[in-house]
Amino acid sequence: MLITFEEPADGRENHVLFDRRSALDIAAFVVDGVDLSPGAAIPSDGDIRIDRALAGFLFTCGPEHIRHPEAIEGGVEGARYPLHGSLAGTAVSRPEMASDGAECTATIEVALADGGQARVERRWRIDVGRNEVVLEDRVVNVGAADFPPMMMYHVNIAGRLLGPDTRIVSASLEGRESAWRFGNGESAHFCLPAAVGSDGWSDAALAGLAGLGGRNLQVRFRTDTLPFLQMWRCQRGGADVISIEPVSHRIAKRPELAAAGELIPLQPGETRSYAIAFSVF
Repeated sequence: MLITFEEPADGRENHVLFDRRSALDIAAFVVDGVDLSPGAAIPSDGDIRIDRALAGFLFTCGPEHIRHPEAIEGGVEGARYPLHGSLAGTAVSRPEMASDGAECTATIEVALADGGQARVERRWRIDVGRNEVVLEDRVVNVGAADFPPMMMYHVNIAGRLLGPDTRIVSASLEGRESAWRFGNGESAHFCLPAAVGSDGWSDAALAGLAGLGGRNLQVRFRTDTLPFLQMWRCQRGGADVISIEPVSHRIAKRPELAAAGELIPLQPGETRSYAIAFSVF
C-alpha cells in the first residue's frame, strides 16, 4: 500500500510504501526518486522478522518489550521476550485507505510473548500544513492480565546518503548538534531524555544529507509517552545505517526499570497512545 504526497514548494512527489506483512510499518520512503531506507545495508541479529523490518525506513518494536531479548518475569524457565518485542513481523489483514489517498488505518492484533494479548490501532496520515507524514498509535490491552507497554520507533536511514558535513541537530543534545558519526568504533548508540517543546513534542534531524542535495530529515515525537531520544549507527562490513529512535524507556534491563517504577502496567481494557512524525525539507 502506498501514500503519495507533493511537496508544496515545487510539486515533486514523495512516496511512502507500507509493509502489510510487518505491522504496517514503512518499507520505503522515496523522496524525489531517492529511497531513504537502508535496504540490505544492515547488520543481522539472526531474527528474520527484524532483518526484514530493519531494512525498511521505519519499524516499531514493542508493545511489551524493546531492545534485546530478556527473561519473562514469572515465566517458565528459559522463556524470553523476543528481540524488539512481538509487533514486528505481525501481518496486517485489512488495512483501510482513505478515498483521497492521504490516510491509512489498520487494527493489528498482537499475541504477546508472556501470553497476553494487545491490539494496536494504527493511523498514518499526511499533515498538509506541516508537509509531514504522521503516525498515531493506540495500544489497547485486550488480554486478561495487565502488562507494561514499551514502544520504540526505529527511523532507519541509509548511510550512503550522509556526507562529511551531515549533522545531528536536536535540542536534546548538549550544544544542540553533533557529528553524525558519534561515539567510537564501527557502531555506537546513545539514549537521552528528550527536550520537550511548548507543544509537548520533541524533535531530531539529520541536517545536510548529501544524497538528498543537502536537504534535512526531521523526526518529531510526543514526549508524554516517548520521553527519550535514542540514536544508533552501524558502519560495519556491508552495514551502513543510522537510526533516529524515539523510545518509551531508557536503556536498562527490565528488572532495573521495574524496581525504579518505570514499567507502568496497562490494565485490561486500558489504552496508551503514541505519535511521531517525519518530514524532509
